[in-house]
Amino acid sequence: MPTASKATASSENVAGTLVTRILDAALVLFEQVGVKKTTIEEVARKAGVDRVTVYRHVGGRDDLVQAVISREVAAVLAEITQIADRHDELGDLVADIFVTVITRWRTNPLVDRMLALEPARVVLKLTVDGAGPFAMSVHATVTALERAVERGILPPATDLTTRAEIVCRIVHSLILAPHGLTELRTDGQLDDFARTYLVPVVAGPNVAPR
Repeated sequence: MPTASKATASSENVAGTLVTRILDAALVLFEQVGVKKTTIEEVARKAGVDRVTVYRHVGGRDDLVQAVISREVAAVLAEITQIADRHDELGDLVADIFVTVITRWRTNPLVDRMLALEPARVVLKLTVDGAGPFAMSVHATVTALERAVERGILPPATDLTTRAEIVCRIVHSLILAPHGLTELRTDGQLDDFARTYLVPVVAGPNVAPR
């Protein structure tokens, strides 16, 4: 007989697999027809489960939207943690992270579809309902800065979280209001912006970035 811990682990694995299937199905439908036209029944059918399973493991449609968006954000943030080990110069690191985040946002099929069909919902998920994804973003940025400290390309500091949050708030504002007087359409423009304005924030006061 399996032990209680093994049985619990097995149950958690099954639940995790179900959630993945549900979110995969929801993502496809959101991209195809938008959130408004996607029903729990359609998500359940595409995931190969019944609607009760969707409600039990994820929740209603708004919960599905939040879970799908959070997973998309988490995928980009996982990429950020890997970027931290690719560079030996602070400017290269900050620019790479900035360009990656903005580019992933702009080219994400779900975001593109939702902005075209339901822009108000996107704004809601990034503002009123955006505390979770924003906190995830700050945490991932702090982790990247801590790796930079460990590798000697950023001096140790007690305010890394504050620096990370400032950068994330700038990125957040560019996501919410992409059109401004400063041209930030190409990778080169984004790179220059990061090196000129974000590196000094990350480097901290009275520190000349390398």
